[in-house]
Amino acid sequence: MNPAFASLSLAHLRTLDCLLHLKNLSHAAERLGCSQSALSRQLANLRDAFDDPLLVRQGRGYVLSEHAESLVEPLRQVLEELQALRQPAVFDPARCERRFCLAASDYVAEHMLPLLVTALEREAPGVTLEYRTWQAGQYALLASGEIDLATTLFDESPPNLHGRLLGEDRAVCLMRQDHPLTALDSVSQDDYLAFKHVRISGGGDKDSFIDRHLRAQGLQRRIGLQVPFFCAAVQVIGNGQGLATVPEHIARQLCRLHPLAWRPLGFIDHTQRYWVVWHQRLQASAEHRWLRNRVFELWRQSQFGVQGGHAPSP
Repeated sequence: MNPAFASLSLAHLRTLDCLLHLKNLSHAAERLGCSQSALSRQLANLRDAFDDPLLVRQGRGYVLSEHAESLVEPLRQVLEELQALRQPAVFDPARCERRFCLAASDYVAEHMLPLLVTALEREAPGVTLEYRTWQAGQYALLASGEIDLATTLFDESPPNLHGRLLGEDRAVCLMRQDHPLTALDSVSQDDYLAFKHVRISGGGDKDSFIDRHLRAQGLQRRIGLQVPFFCAAVQVIGNGQGLATVPEHIARQLCRLHPLAWRPLGFIDHTQRYWVVWHQRLQASAEHRWLRNRVFELWRQSQFGVQGGHAPSP
């Protein structure tokens, strides 16, 4: 292969395309934003690469050589295909046939998943959805592709993840409706430590900030039960003296549905941020962009989203 041809760049091909269409060096230089002398040097390189004059002077202008005529259409196609590589394909949800795996808590499964399934059936009937319970720290499953999208709680995003902030609120203490602590306006540290705790592991890191705070004082709470599901925790809390530390918006909703109550934590002020997150390898995927935006929109539209949360661009 001619070394000059092998070294051609995309910029060379665009220059050649412009020259073949305009057949005029001064007009082509103006369109390309370069001097006519610079364009003349580029034309000399192109002639060397194709081993052909390409543009042949005739009178005060140029005509295309026979070989240059044969290059016009193939060159146009090559440039269009290269452009298509750079830009994501136009996505039509109605024609999408893809399986997505979404991971979150059973709370999200109960209150938001039905909205998502209804939207998929209406807008993207060919899409299938797998739902898993998200456990704190499962970020390797996003990197491997085993999970496409997750909703979770964390203070700082791990490397190689992108996300949108769904909302933020404070952590509160959830208890049964007639629990002794309901007589208080807020829960003190001594009162908090006087009872056993139910730790809900599914859906993200809800309460390790409490353990860090206590450890710094040489203290620890008593974890009587750890479960991945809100539904199990609700039953245990409702039938006993146990406490659970959860985001306020979840506590409010659970108290509307079950004989439970909640009180603010009087000894620590901690804002919890909950996100929809994905790995950076899916950042440019048109299909994935549609799904994550749909999840975000449905969360924000539902009564379970926090209306005051911030929402960075996807």
